[in-house]
Amino acid sequence: MDGQYSTELIVDVVGPRKMITFSSGGQELFSISETVVTGWLIILILAVFFKVLTHNMKVKPESKRQVIAEWIVDFFNGLVSDNMGNKLVFFAPYICTVFCFAAIGSLISVIGFRSMTADINCTGTWALFTFLLITYYKIKTNGVGGYLKGFTQPVAVITPINILSEVATPTAMALRMFGNISSGMIITTIIYAALTMVSNVVYNALNVQFAALDYLKIFQIGVPAVLSIYFDYFSSIIQAYVFIMLTMVYVKDAAASE
Repeated sequence: MDGQYSTELIVDVVGPRKMITFSSGGQELFSISETVVTGWLIILILAVFFKVLTHNMKVKPESKRQVIAEWIVDFFNGLVSDNMGNKLVFFAPYICTVFCFAAIGSLISVIGFRSMTADINCTGTWALFTFLLITYYKIKTNGVGGYLKGFTQPVAVITPINILSEVATPTAMALRMFGNISSGMIITTIIYAALTMVSNVVYNALNVQFAALDYLKIFQIGVPAVLSIYFDYFSSIIQAYVFIMLTMVYVKDAAASE
């Protein structure tokens, strides 16, 4: 009705949008998704951040920036050393990069962007890199023949199960982060829509009509912020940490017999 606020619960959850589309002759050739554009933005953010931290470094730290930069390096060197051993400590830059991308890729939703990690293509690509590293070290350690023979252990009859287990590793890694981040995004969207509906019910009952109320939903104040502590902050950091821990454990196991 005219002068009434909508009390329908409308929820619209879609995948990554096409941000840039290239066409020829009226036909779409290819497009660049929202995830890729967000990834470029994160690359820029990280490049500027670490450039500022490492600017004009001294042998003996004289600024808080250098202290922070050295703490980050020491933290990831120690983390990789503790979980993978000193021989594989050179993985620290890779582990740091994945963690920063995963954490910021999830947390970027706080400023209105769609989380990179809510796209299975993103988490799937990272998991694929981990799988390639695992395969590389298994072949390096045991040779191609030893790697293939490993699928028949302890008995040849379970070879299909071993193959499925190998494929399940990157699949589970990709789905774990994607599922947690995307489910948080969906739950938050549903709650926002529900709070909008409840606010409109109250406005209609009180017969309150102000243009500003089209944008200000009273029941959205405070509640989403509390939920954001878990879905946006806690869950994002935890999932990024779990991802790099699994990466280190799997790669270490693959290289264990070197």
